[in-house]
Amino acid sequence: MRVFVTGATGFVGSAVVQDLLAAGHQVVGLARSEEGATALKAAGAEVHRGDLDDPEGLRGPAAASDGVIHLAYRHDLLTGGDLTTAGAVDLRAIESLAAALEGSGKPFVYASGTALIQGFGRPVTEEDDPTEGTHRTPAENAVTALAGHGIRASVVRLPPTVHDRGDHGFIASVIGFARAAGVSAHIGDGANRWPAVHRLDAAPLFRLALESAPAGSRLHAIGEEGVPFRDIAAVIGRRLGLPVTGLSGDEAAAHFGWLTAFAGLDVPASSARTQQQLGWRPVHPGLLADLEEGHYFTT
Repeated sequence: MRVFVTGATGFVGSAVVQDLLAAGHQVVGLARSEEGATALKAAGAEVHRGDLDDPEGLRGPAAASDGVIHLAYRHDLLTGGDLTTAGAVDLRAIESLAAALEGSGKPFVYASGTALIQGFGRPVTEEDDPTEGTHRTPAENAVTALAGHGIRASVVRLPPTVHDRGDHGFIASVIGFARAAGVSAHIGDGANRWPAVHRLDAAPLFRLALESAPAGSRLHAIGEEGVPFRDIAAVIGRRLGLPVTGLSGDEAAAHFGWLTAFAGLDVPASSARTQQQLGWRPVHPGLLADLEEGHYFTT
């Protein structure tokens, strides 16, 4: 298949591109910069220069493809606290990509998140709808609705942390906050749980979804259902030689900044149905084992 991949040079996207190429697919990757274009060419992919701020520019490469994997997201807006704009930019990109695929029967795979689903008091499953009012809920709902427009659309929900060497996401941020404050922190007693997946386990699930997921599917890229945040903080504290403490209220907000709302989430999630449906199995190290390897603490 000839696959158009947005976010192809990102932390997750670069692994997805490598997996697609290894499986014999052709890849056209979206690149915002010359540096990204060079990396894609070196990996063996073709390049389309553009970005999410020009959603109309995504139509051509999408229409010329046999399928689309949409991974790009304005994470700079997310970390800046402008979740509303980040969600709106994403939704416009989805609408443009979908317009290019409508009626074709081609696959469209969208990266969403399990943290959208809250308040169940149990591991959320693929059958659970996203919680209304979150910044990515309209986008996920728009993608699943594409099944009614002749597109084999599916959603792959990622956990709050996709970990591996080179991670610059939530876990790297938690470590950065600990370094800056001189203490490794969790919120309250830290019993809240984050599901997790290794990047090299997540990548093949996007390919499997592209190849065979039924229209309207929601899939979970979950390697571990829920790692207590206090256990994450404990490893970080030990590796950095810092005390570990629980914070609340203004202290927690001052420590975690833009990440505060995420750091306190208790959002365990299951991938049992995904594993049964597509034969996907996570096999790489879990989050705490990955932290213990030390690469998160070398910079």
